[in-house]
Amino acid sequence: MGVKVRDYMRRAYERGVLIPAFNTAYPEMTKPICDTLKRLGTFGMLEISRPDIEKFGIKSFTAIFHEYKKYADPEYVSIHQDHVPVIDEDGLEVDYIALLNEALELGYDSVMVDGSRLSLEDNIRITGEVVEMALKKDIPVEAELGAVLGHESGPLPPYEELFKSGKGFTRPEDAEKFVRQTGVDWLSVAVGNIHGAITGAAKDEKKVAARLNIDHLKKLKNVTNIPLVLHGGSGIKREYLLQAINNGLTKINIGTDIRHAYEKTLRKVNDVEKAQEAVSNAMEYLIVDYFGIKGSKALLEEK
Repeated sequence: MGVKVRDYMRRAYERGVLIPAFNTAYPEMTKPICDTLKRLGTFGMLEISRPDIEKFGIKSFTAIFHEYKKYADPEYVSIHQDHVPVIDEDGLEVDYIALLNEALELGYDSVMVDGSRLSLEDNIRITGEVVEMALKKDIPVEAELGAVLGHESGPLPPYEELFKSGKGFTRPEDAEKFVRQTGVDWLSVAVGNIHGAITGAAKDEKKVAARLNIDHLKKLKNVTNIPLVLHGGSGIKREYLLQAINNGLTKINIGTDIRHAYEKTLRKVNDVEKAQEAVSNAMEYLIVDYFGIKGSKALLEEK
């Protein structure tokens, strides 16, 4: 890409700038994501996860890479391979090495391996192996530690119960060990954030307004000293999000907000261009009003 995404992420981490990563659940969402980031002068990521392929309208990591190449200005938009699980949300083993190699060979700017359903030691071992793979092409790696719930089948426990119990929260002592032993570039953590549902009727429902445990996030920042990532970024209450940006949060994944905008508009008017416009409008609200990061590319370019 025109910029080194690893450098931008580090600068964003040091300067308290948020980098948004937008999941494209359908090929037609790619153009408005790319166009809107450039129009607003904001550096962000177009990302594709294995659930986007398995549950929605994306055919493959290769197919969406070619869509990205059609529409993206790489000075404003990098392409990230999101959520390649070792064990998926249905408890099945995944050929994660093949999927990661697919993205590495294509020229994705960054990749993610998700070993969060494994034991700590197995997650460390597998993530370390993926970091070694990616290092040969100088491509940064994101990993996940803790349990960002929401993709599993069946209903979640009540959100307040989850938050108060700290169920699935990333443990600081595990995070310190994980980062030190794997050499991973960025870490997806669990501090109250949850994924939007991707199966059954719940996938169309409004997402829970999540909170973040900022004190817990501070502890993770102090022991890792690398950019931290929030998956399940849609629906997080703004006051928590703004505090998080000053406490290590560097990248936030947005899927549900823009997917719902696309799907609901398409169902209502059956017009792809109108649905793409809805994606752009939803993104503009987030970038300008919610995150306050319009024009952020200029902040990241300053040496």
